[in-house]
Amino acid sequence: MKIVVAIKQVPVRDSQLRVAADGKWIEESGLSFEINEPDAYALEEALQLKEKHGGEVIALCAGPAGASQTIREALAKGADRAIHVEEQTLSGLDTLGVAHLLAAALKNEAPDLILTGLQSDDLGYGQTGVVLAEILGLPHATIIMQVEKLDGAIRVKRELEDGWFQSVHIPLPAVLTIQSGINKLRYATLMGIKKAKTKEIKHLAAAELDSPRVPVATLDRIYLPQRSKQTQILEGAPREAAAKLAEKLKFEVRVI
Repeated sequence: MKIVVAIKQVPVRDSQLRVAADGKWIEESGLSFEINEPDAYALEEALQLKEKHGGEVIALCAGPAGASQTIREALAKGADRAIHVEEQTLSGLDTLGVAHLLAAALKNEAPDLILTGLQSDDLGYGQTGVVLAEILGLPHATIIMQVEKLDGAIRVKRELEDGWFQSVHIPLPAVLTIQSGINKLRYATLMGIKKAKTKEIKHLAAAELDSPRVPVATLDRIYLPQRSKQTQILEGAPREAAAKLAEKLKFEVRVI
């Protein structure tokens, strides 16, 4: 099987974020980055499928030159090669724009399976995988907890609500978005880190790809939420004050 895994570079989860001077985005200088955790689970699932059925795993990443660190991490864990769509900033692209970039990068690959994480840790839209499937004209399924290869198809287990699951047969090629926790993540071995230095990374300039530039709404500014404290004294007898408190919790705060 030829499996492509779309990965994204995101700030480390416990990073202290600051708004940039222009107010348009966060200040990225001095931040540490890592592979998006849901994408790490997608990569792990791809590697396990390769170990069972053979083939190759290709890491696909759109982002600035600095994303090479994240790509090397995927190669160190076991991906065979990588494709890096170099785009200095993705903040000017919405999900559709990013999906078009990824689709253009896959034009000559013809993979059997494309995996993405369920959503990104930074923006959390949860749409890139399904939009990519629509652009490529491929069947897709989301929130995947298990993948079983069949003859020319796969059977997947989808997570629904309230502890329910759904089994679906999907013909190949297909696109899946993987749920976090589907497997136990592996660490890159010392040998894997050494091998990653010799593995192929294909660099593609986003501006040179045959990908439509989808206009998006302009981000005016971002800002930290304002903190405020308000104290309200409920007068009256204990029973009366308790009734007022219950009413406010139910209709104003909406926690009961």
